[in-house]
Amino acid sequence: MLFKSFSQKLFLLIALTLILVVSMCSSIVYGYARTDWALAYQAFTEFNGSNEHIILTTVRLPRALIAALVGASLAIAGAIMQALTKNPLASPGVFGINAGAGFFVVAAVSIFHVSSLAAYTWLAFLGAAAAAFTVYFVGAMGREGLTPVKLTLAGAAIAALFSSLTQGLLVIDEAALDQVLFWLAGSIQGRKLEALASVWPYLAAAFIICAFLAPKINILTMGEDVARGLGQKTGTVKLFAAAAVILLAGGAVSVSGPISFVGIVIPHLARYLIGNDHRWIIPYSAVLGGILLTVSDIAARYVIMPEEVPVGVMTALIGTPFFIYIARKGFDQA
Repeated sequence: MLFKSFSQKLFLLIALTLILVVSMCSSIVYGYARTDWALAYQAFTEFNGSNEHIILTTVRLPRALIAALVGASLAIAGAIMQALTKNPLASPGVFGINAGAGFFVVAAVSIFHVSSLAAYTWLAFLGAAAAAFTVYFVGAMGREGLTPVKLTLAGAAIAALFSSLTQGLLVIDEAALDQVLFWLAGSIQGRKLEALASVWPYLAAAFIICAFLAPKINILTMGEDVARGLGQKTGTVKLFAAAAVILLAGGAVSVSGPISFVGIVIPHLARYLIGNDHRWIIPYSAVLGGILLTVSDIAARYVIMPEEVPVGVMTALIGTPFFIYIARKGFDQA
């Protein structure tokens, strides 16, 4: 833990929030269509209908907002999952929740030809919930019950299952492949404010739930016996935490597709900076997750310009070495 006092933690959080704002502004300014900061300012103060102004206000602004919101959602979901499971590798990607949400959306597109954004959102929630409960059920089987290793293996198996089913559907239906292939790689390119409007109320509700749960999660991480001794209803806390994770992961996937590694990397970075108090970890994870995905999205525009790399590829390049590092350390630390 680098920052210990309240004032230090608050100052750093404010500084990181400013960095997030600058990152979002940079996301609006930089890209294939050449614009600058003055032109961006004019687009929001003196809109004239030019192509540059339209790009800035209808393409890049939603993209910046979505990147920040999706990054924050995935990071908070990872922080909650790591705390509840005491598993340093826990995240929506590793535990198959993203894959489950993605499969349900692809199945709806391929089989029922669904195209509604609102339907995508609810299908992603349903898929996330199905994957989460399946992983929990499989991981709890056996005499030892839930353990970090069993949960990780169960999550990897369920993620592989849903990914295989998704690929099978796409092989059968080439039209669906064309529609969702870039989305499945994890991308926020071309997303409109309508996509954000369909999901932000659920993400906001999940943020509020996590904020209220933070003190209770601190107690729960001390052990269930201790939590029960202090009068905590651990089952209720876990139920609300699971609901928050499903809303966060499902909502993020419905907008951007399954983006991996944000939920692994960011909670570890937050704990390294400010310790294990979830009253701080949750807001830090939100801000750091937003920064990571926003900056990754900016970088994705320049790698093979004029084409773009899906932002999920960029987060994988960042997160894979970190994942290997954590896995080699073992499960001693959460």
